Amino acid sequence: MNRDFVELYTDYLISSYGQATATGLSALVDGQISHDKITRFLSKEDFISKDLWAFVKKDVRKIEDEDAVLIFDDTIQEKKYSQENEMICWHYDHCSGKNVKGINLMNCLYHSKGVSLPIAFELVKKPIVFSNIKTKKTKRKSTRTKNEMLRDMIRTCQQNQVKWKYALADTWFSSAENMAYVAKKCKKHFIFVLKCNRLVALTKNDKLNGKFQRIDELDWSKEVPIEGWIKGLDFPVLLHRQVFTNKDDSIGILYLVSNDLNLDGSNMETIYKKRWKVEVFHKEIKSNTGLAKSPTHTVRTQSNHIFLSIYATAKLSLLSAKHKMNSFALRSKIYLLAIKKAFQITQELKHA
Repeated sequence: MNRDFVELYTDYLISSYGQATATGLSALVDGQISHDKITRFLSKEDFISKDLWAFVKKDVRKIEDEDAVLIFDDTIQEKKYSQENEMICWHYDHCSGKNVKGINLMNCLYHSKGVSLPIAFELVKKPIVFSNIKTKKTKRKSTRTKNEMLRDMIRTCQQNQVKWKYALADTWFSSAENMAYVAKKCKKHFIFVLKCNRLVALTKNDKLNGKFQRIDELDWSKEVPIEGWIKGLDFPVLLHRQVFTNKDDSIGILYLVSNDLNLDGSNMETIYKKRWKVEVFHKEIKSNTGLAKSPTHTVRTQSNHIFLSIYATAKLSLLSAKHKMNSFALRSKIYLLAIKKAFQITQELKHA
């Protein structure tokens, strides 16, 4: 991979406010690099998660800490007007509760010392095409589940000897298999969210006798964490009910679970709150580094642009930390400077 091209393209994504095109980048450097050369760069090889680690590894080592967290989540970028392929296809969006045509991106975000950096990613591709027997409609299917992707990412982090203490994820990734993998295979801790109908036994004896009850039917009157046994796990966990008020004054409830039995409710809430960093990352990659603002047509060029958008977001995060301002304020500052320069040139042209 041509590192100079990667740095140039990602700087272009950070500073651009429109469509990210090979023609636009070529014009930006006054034709010193041709449109065709940029297109060949995007289509020559596949840029994968391993490449992302190679680019961010040095910066991760500067901020890594034994108490750092790995945050896992996926996001969907709608692209309803793009031609369908194995990557741009129909995915279920749990936020809207419906199927959406677009890109489904799975991320692993490393958060330490106030800085968040993406260190692994997977694009959910659905190369298997089949027909539904009942509806006769053609559908697509992935070769791997998102939970398998999560475990693969954790395995990669372990192989890369990344320092971390907790894995954080929402209900969509709180499977017993994921929890067992973190606790037993990695010897690390997790804090996940459970659905309200998850089955729990309050003692090991109840577990062995099959006496389980829904987590939302436990006695939460003492408002302290409860030690219990989740169905499907062979080790005890700490359960905590977090009650909060939403912006519309409605009451929300999260059922947190962790294998760190030394935590109290306040600590569980504080640590899990860091999961919100991945939501910010998703907003940044969509708004600040042009995730969907590329008119590329092939699966390879589309996925390579997404890789570059992810890396551009990592660079923007480091710039934000360096200048002590959030990425949106930093981008606004860049935009204002560009507008001032354009205004100055306009005045010069008027009086030329």
